[in-house]
Amino acid sequence: MNTANLFKIALKAINSNKMRSFLTMLGIIIGVGSVIAMLAIGQGSKVSIQKQISEMGSNMIMINPGADRGPGGARMSADDMQTLTLADYQDIVDQNKYLAAVSPYVSTGGQLIFGNNNYQSSVSGVSLGYLTIRQLTVEQGEMFTEADINSSAKVCVVGKTIVDNLFPSGSDPVGQVIRFNKIPMKIVGVLKSKGYNSMGMDQDDIVLMPYTTVMKRMLAQTYLSSIYASAITEDMTEKAIDDVSDILRTNHKIKEGEDDDFSIRSQEEISSMMNSTTDMMTTLLACIAGISLVVGGIGIMNIMYVSVTERTKEIGLRMSVGARGVDILSQFLIESILISVTGGIIGVILGVAASFVLKSILHWPISIEWWTVILSFVVCSITGVFFGWYPAKKAANLDPIEALRYE
Repeated sequence: MNTANLFKIALKAINSNKMRSFLTMLGIIIGVGSVIAMLAIGQGSKVSIQKQISEMGSNMIMINPGADRGPGGARMSADDMQTLTLADYQDIVDQNKYLAAVSPYVSTGGQLIFGNNNYQSSVSGVSLGYLTIRQLTVEQGEMFTEADINSSAKVCVVGKTIVDNLFPSGSDPVGQVIRFNKIPMKIVGVLKSKGYNSMGMDQDDIVLMPYTTVMKRMLAQTYLSSIYASAITEDMTEKAIDDVSDILRTNHKIKEGEDDDFSIRSQEEISSMMNSTTDMMTTLLACIAGISLVVGGIGIMNIMYVSVTERTKEIGLRMSVGARGVDILSQFLIESILISVTGGIIGVILGVAASFVLKSILHWPISIEWWTVILSFVVCSITGVFFGWYPAKKAANLDPIEALRYE
C-alpha cells in the first residue's frame, strides 16, 4: 500500500471522528501554545534587560566600599563604610589608562518642594562625567559646570518625573528655584526622558547636583558612597577593572594576600548574572508548560488504543486481502502524527496570538524566535511517533483470523 493511500485512510479516520480528534489535539494545542508563550516572555525579558543595560552603558563600572568591619569585628553597613575618598577618585582620574569617564557619587533622600507641590525623591551628587557614564542627555537648559562643582553651587539638573510632579501646570522649570530639605536649588537643566527600566525603576526620577554641594551642604561628609566609571570600549572593561583595583590597593596600602576594602562590579557581570537568572526562569516556565505536551501525548495514545479496538475487524479485513503489518503500523502511526502536528500548528498560532495579547494588554516584553516554532514542530512530531507507536504496533501484530472474529 503506497504512502498516499495511507494518508487518505488516516485523514478519513480523523474526519469521521472530528470532535474526538479535536479533543485529542487539545492537550497538544495547549502545550505548544504555552511553551511558545512562555519562551516568548522569557526571551523578551532577556532582550529587554540587555537593552536597558546597554542604555545605561554596557561598559559602565561601579566601585563601592567593601566589607569593612567596625569595632569588635562586627560587619558594618554600606552606609557606614568610608573607604572611598575624593583622593581615590582623583587618582583614578589621573592614573587610569582604560577609562573614558569617571564620576564620584553621593546620594541622600528627602522631599522636593516647589510652591504648593512636593515630591519624595533623592538627590545624587556627581561630576560632569556622570552623563557620559549613564548615557544621559540634557534636553532643556544645560548641565552644571566645573565652576559650579568648585564653588559647591546650589544648582541641579532634574529628570522628567521631577518636572511632572513639581510643575504640573507645564511651566518651564529651567531657572526656577526648588527646595530640598529646606535647601534651595536652582534648576539649570532638564534631562531627556528614558522611561522605566526592565526592573521597573523610573529612570526619570532623578536629581543631579555637583558632588561637592551634596557632600558639604547636605551630608557634611568627606567620603564617597561610590565611584562610577566607563571603560573606553566594552572590550577594555576587564583591563579597566584591574587598573582601578591596582590604584585603590596602592592608595589604601593593602598588602599582597589581604582582602580589598572595596568592590568593583561591571555591567557585563550584572548582565551575565541577570541573563543566567532569566534563562533559568524561562527554562522552568517552558518545562512546566511542556507538561501539557506529555498529557497531550498520553491522550493521543489513549485515543489510538480506542481506535485500534473499534477498528479491529477493519484491520483483520485489510490484512486478509494482503495488507502487511508494516502497512497497518504506518496507517495508525500517520494518524497519530497528523493529530499531533495539526494540534501543533493550531498551538503555534494560539501561542503567538497569546504572546501579542500579553504584550498589548499587560505591556510585557516578548520576543518570538524562529527556533521556538521549529522546536514546537519537532516536539509535536516526536510526541506523535512516541505515543502513537505502541497502539500502532499492537494493531500491526493482530492475528487476521482473530481480528475478523472480534465482536
